[in-house]
Amino acid sequence: MELPEATTADLLRRLARIEGQVRGVQAMLRDRRECRDIVTQISAAGKALDQVGFKLLAAGMTECLTNPDKAAQAGFDPEEVERLFLKLA
Repeated sequence: MELPEATTADLLRRLARIEGQVRGVQAMLRDRRECRDIVTQISAAGKALDQVGFKLLAAGMTECLTNPDKAAQAGFDPEEVERLFLKLA
C-alpha cells in the first residue's frame, strides 16, 4: 500500500518525536528521577505511538476505499485493515 508523501513525512516526524521522548525517559531513569514523572512520560510516548499506528491505518483505510481493487491486489482489503485496527485497540 502506498501512502501519500505528506502522510509518510508526518508519520516520520511523529516517530522522531517519540524517539526523543524515549531517550528522555532513559535519561530520567539514569538521573533517578521521580517514578511518577517517568511513568507520565512513558504513557505519553505510548499514546503517541498508538496515534502513529492509527494515523497509518486511517490513511490505509482511505486508500482502500478510494482504490479498492488496487488495495485488494496489495492484500489490504477493508477486512484486513479492520484486523490491523483491532490489533492496535
